[in-house]
Amino acid sequence: MKTLSDVFLHTLQDIYYAENRLVKSLPDVLEAANGKPLKEAIGEHLEETKGQVKTLEKVFKSIGEEPSGEKCDAIEGLIKETQSLMKEATGDGKNAALIAACQAVEHYEIARYGTLREWAKELGHDEAHDLLTSILDQEKAANSKLTHLAISKIN
Repeated sequence: MKTLSDVFLHTLQDIYYAENRLVKSLPDVLEAANGKPLKEAIGEHLEETKGQVKTLEKVFKSIGEEPSGEKCDAIEGLIKETQSLMKEATGDGKNAALIAACQAVEHYEIARYGTLREWAKELGHDEAHDLLTSILDQEKAANSKLTHLAISKIN
């Protein structure tokens, strides 16, 4: 990767992989969660994540690239950690642990989308900038919802 454009495309492929991977792993988290509020939050975010995959496909199209993923070691690590928590945590601590794990993913995504959005702007990819901003807003809202759920009901 020699140019900002190269780094932008690589990072876009990384987050595309991550979102597709989350679509496959979130049903396990949904199953592990206890109680209606957390299950609803995870279920809603699963549907939102499916929509984000489609939005990312529009981003690729807007910059003249085919959608493709590049293995994302960060998301693999976060998923592995979540899987460990699902096996080890019990009782009241389980939902708290799941929220913490989900927020770690959200924080990673917020960092990635914030960076991608600014790179898109710098590269003159106006449509990509707008699409990435919409995903970033969704990720921030999901994180806020998880925080509220943790504070008001889980913790």
